[in-house]
Amino acid sequence: MRYRALGRTGIQVSEIGMGCEGLVNKSPAQVREFVDLMEASGVTCIDLYTPDPAVRSSLGQALRGRRDRFVLQVHLCSVWKDGQYMRTRNIEEVRAAFEDQLNRLETDHVEIGMIHYVDSMEDWRQIKEGPVMQYALELKEAGTIGCIGLSSHNPQAAQAAVDSGLIDVLMFSINP
Repeated sequence: MRYRALGRTGIQVSEIGMGCEGLVNKSPAQVREFVDLMEASGVTCIDLYTPDPAVRSSLGQALRGRRDRFVLQVHLCSVWKDGQYMRTRNIEEVRAAFEDQLNRLETDHVEIGMIHYVDSMEDWRQIKEGPVMQYALELKEAGTIGCIGLSSHNPQAAQAAVDSGLIDVLMFSINP
């Protein structure tokens, strides 16, 4: 496996990471097998956008005793509501979901707090000027997240976020 510094963060990550959508509907034993294989293969970065509580709990169990070997990229604004994934900007929901995520992952910190799915300039303005960014900055100041990230499919919103200097990591999805 090859590793590289993740932009200006200085965090070393494997060039191949793992998204957790494939862990949905998997047993805790199956999730542990995935994590075992990741560790054996040198994969260090885990992107956990899914708010599914079962996935988060199973991953937390699988990381016991080896949490320090992985870089966790978790998403703010991705919540579980009425048995399904929802994107929200409601700060109370964002806070509750993030705290639940830390509990389920059995950790007190994550390396990357990714502001989830910012796909328009209006959405970026609301994030930048509203309580979500303030919350992310508070988490970073407290050391609960190491750096602030943002995920987007929109080039203008992504560029504006980068230009703001507020984010440390950009996850730009390209879906052919």
